[in-house]
Amino acid sequence: MKTSARITKHLRKEDVNRKWWVIDAKEQTIGRIASQAATLLRGKHKSNFTSHVDNGDYVIIINAAKAIFKGKRATQKEYFHHTMYPGGLKKEKYTDLVTAKPEFAMKHAINGMLPKTRLGSSIRLKLKVYADEKHEHQAQKPEFYTFK
Repeated sequence: MKTSARITKHLRKEDVNRKWWVIDAKEQTIGRIASQAATLLRGKHKSNFTSHVDNGDYVIIINAAKAIFKGKRATQKEYFHHTMYPGGLKKEKYTDLVTAKPEFAMKHAINGMLPKTRLGSSIRLKLKVYADEKHEHQAQKPEFYTFK
């Protein structure tokens, strides 16, 4: 019996090589940044992507307060959450939210693109979002990411 020469290689968590990336969100749309950041966090840009292993990179997003929505989205966008009490639906407009918590909209968009499992929880820990240009990860020597 002849065996196939093709063997699927599965990455182990011990074999993962991670890099640090910096994404400048100034004058960029939130959805475009979120999709690129989710790809980097998940590790889908690597040739050895394995779906059940966290082999993604660390992502630092700076100038999150200066990211934009196109058109009327900034005035119409609302975020909802429920307190789990009767009548506990809370909603907040994006324009009000960005003044109080400028990082929230970016984190919310990226978290929506990641898996909702234990693997997704470990991936979320590698995301660092800052409202301005300052971040405390210079020791990791992050590289600037350019959009494709």
